[in-house]
Amino acid sequence: MHLERSGVIGFHQAKLPQLLLIVSGEGYVRGEIENYVKVHTGDAVFWMKDEWHETKTDTGLTAIVVESEELCPLDFMALKNFE
Repeated sequence: MHLERSGVIGFHQAKLPQLLLIVSGEGYVRGEIENYVKVHTGDAVFWMKDEWHETKTDTGLTAIVVESEELCPLDFMALKNFE
C-alpha cells in the first residue's frame, strides 16, 4: 500500500491478524489508545484479529500488509538464547 503525504488509513478493526511492514518513508501507528508510535523504513507492526488501529503519515509511506488467519509473528522472528 502507499499513503501519499498527509495520508491516513482511519481507525478500524483488523478482520484478521495483520502485519504491516514499512518499506519506505515514515509515519505513525496507534492501537486502541490514542498514543501514536513513530514507524520508519524497516519497521514491522503486528495487530491481532479484532484489534482497533490506525496508520498515518505526514510525508508519505509505502508498506506491505500481510493478513492471514495463520499469521504468527514468532514465525518471522529470530529467537535468541541469552543463557
